Amino acid sequence: MTKKRLFGITGWKNSGKTHLVANLISEFKKRGLTVSTIKHAHHSFDIDHENTDTWQHRKAGAGEVAIVSKNRWALMHEIQNAPEPKLQEIVQKLAPCDIVLIEGYKSETHPKIETIRSNSSDNIPLWQTNNTIIAIASDTALDNCNKPIFMQDNIPQIADFILSELGLVELDKETQNDSR
Repeated sequence: MTKKRLFGITGWKNSGKTHLVANLISEFKKRGLTVSTIKHAHHSFDIDHENTDTWQHRKAGAGEVAIVSKNRWALMHEIQNAPEPKLQEIVQKLAPCDIVLIEGYKSETHPKIETIRSNSSDNIPLWQTNNTIIAIASDTALDNCNKPIFMQDNIPQIADFILSELGLVELDKETQNDSR
């Protein structure tokens, strides 16, 4: 099995993580690359809706429920009393792809870009204490930062940086040449 190439987007709440991930997905897709994502939530969430068939299956006690249509499928797994799965366990469940973008997971070991907005929280920037953050995407200039800094809206430049870090520059050039 080939190793999946992981790259993270992290930052404090409302710093632009999801917006950046969505824009990067679009950029990588335009370049002919396949992308999967993993989003870590610090709160309980549900992708199912009350009183649907699958909701009733889960409430009745099913450990896993799959829902399938001609357009997509989803598998919901109830953790119950088990610990939250590790990131690598989830990565192994993904189909082969060129890049896995990971939103959140601040303390995991994969390389990350931190998103920083000038009007977001007063939290200390993560890059100051987290050595897995290798670059910053910000809407403002930062003082005393020794990491590459990109404007948050410069998606092609951020994508180029990620591809270079993951060793995918040649793959990207091949797909761009094929599309011309």
